[in-house]
Amino acid sequence: MNNTATNTATCPTARKQIGKTTYIVRVHFSQTAKETMEDKIKRLLREEVRKM
Repeated sequence: MNNTATNTATCPTARKQIGKTTYIVRVHFSQTAKETMEDKIKRLLREEVRKM
């Protein structure tokens, strides 16, 4: 599978190779977000702990 992005805007990118597969993740942050990344991570962790 070979997917390429058509958007040429610069954005943070993470690249991870697992075996023979390379994963490229592009990060997009909403300008209208109502919570910070730190708040989002804390919320996700609280929900995960609550499920345990």
